[in-house]
Amino acid sequence: MFALTIQTGLRISELISLDCQDVTLTTAGANVHTLGNGRKARRTPLIPPTRTILKSWLHERAGAPEDPLFPTTTGRRLSRDAIERRLAIHLRTAAQHCPSLKTKHITMHTLRHTAAMRLLLAGNDITVIALWLGHEQITTTQIYLHADMTHKQQAIDRTKPLAAKPGRYQPPDPLLAFLEAL
Repeated sequence: MFALTIQTGLRISELISLDCQDVTLTTAGANVHTLGNGRKARRTPLIPPTRTILKSWLHERAGAPEDPLFPTTTGRRLSRDAIERRLAIHLRTAAQHCPSLKTKHITMHTLRHTAAMRLLLAGNDITVIALWLGHEQITTTQIYLHADMTHKQQAIDRTKPLAAKPGRYQPPDPLLAFLEAL
């Protein structure tokens, strides 16, 4: 569930509403089909590691196509709170090996932001990221993208240096003569 969220950037509501049939695991074209805000459908591609995890999960899950992809022990859909509690449990476990996690506030929505930043750092254009996340407006996507100094340095390194010479500007004599004649 968390691997899928980090890779796809699904909203928690989209994750909750997934059925087993919403996952396509063909070698070429593996994707997850979601209904986002405004009941708009989108398909998000899956990378091979996520495909492998989901393939294993679906085999273990052994649910009918219309069953929830991530059910409770009684077979119903997980609630937002249930998903956030599961994330908190895994974060406590991870913090034992990475103590800096104890000081961070991480939610399912944080994982969505992580997906957006991973796409940005991989060199994807903001319009592609907006489509990926199911945003209608690019301005919404911009809220998700917080470039770090490394990313900013890479951006400036791709620019062409200015042709200006260091030091104070010294106008040529013809220019000074023209200005004085005014």
